[in-house]
Formats: sequence, structure tokens, C-alpha cells
Amino acid sequence: MKSLLEMLEEDSHLTPAELAVMYEKDEGDIRRMIDEYEQQGVILGYKTVINWERTSREYISALIELKVVPTGEHGFDEIAEHICHFPEVKSCYLMSGGFDLAVFLEARSLSEIARFVSEKLSAIDGVIGTATHFILKKYKIEGQNTAGAEPSGRLPVHA
Repeated sequence: MKSLLEMLEEDSHLTPAELAVMYEKDEGDIRRMIDEYEQQGVILGYKTVINWERTSREYISALIELKVVPTGEHGFDEIAEHICHFPEVKSCYLMSGGFDLAVFLEARSLSEIARFVSEKLSAIDGVIGTATHFILKKYKIEGQNTAGAEPSGRLPVHA
């Protein structure tokens, strides 16, 4: 059986009462476990996954690769924490390979992303290079498939 955390990650609508039945535990014990995970920072929040392409919201998503020079005793953490404070930034990861940090962000236009890179990211001490990739279509978001969610407009091909 999946762990409590896996079940909550898959469906955060599950109530402690439902989870208690599934795990054959007392509802109070489940509540305490969840509270403890929240206090420890294991559970960071509860979020609805939305396929924004199916709405009228006009946003551009981008992945920005950053090359950085790590600072003395804080390494990459200091620069990453600075970047994470920008509201446009949705995620930031330390990476292995050809670049150091991967930054995912959303903005209303290509020019907003360009300004973000040139005025905010490039201005940070230690950032020595960027490469911006625009996300054209999302096939899977936070484990949820979006493929097939809307008709492609193409006729089926039969063999």
C-alpha cells in the first residue's frame, strides 16, 4: 500500500477520516501525523493542478538555465534563495550537468520574461550565463496527463 504522503500527494482532498479507514488507524492518529509533517516542512502545502491551456488565461511559461559562480560558504544556496523570492519564479532546482540552476517561471508575455532575465536574473552577483527555453505545450503537469484533454482537430488515421 502507498504511504500516507504518497496518498496525499496523489489526492490532497482525502480527509483524515477516509485515510484512517484506508490505513485501519484512528482518525486522530492520522491528523497528528499530517500535522507533524506540516510542522516539519515535509508537507509544504496543498495545491490544485490546473491545465491553464483550457482557460482564457494568457501566460507564457519558461525554463531558464543558469550558470552561476557559487558564493563562499553558502555555495549555490544564497543565489537560489535570492531567485526564489521573485514572484514570477514557480520552481528553482540545483542541477547536475551543463548548467547549475533550473528556474521555471510564468509571465504574461515574452517581453516580461526577457525583462525578468535581463533586469533581475542577470543583475544577481554570481550569475554568469542564462539560456531561456519557452514551453510550447504541457503534456503532463504535476503527474497529471493533459494529452487528450482537448481535441487536436486532426482526423484519425486508419491503417
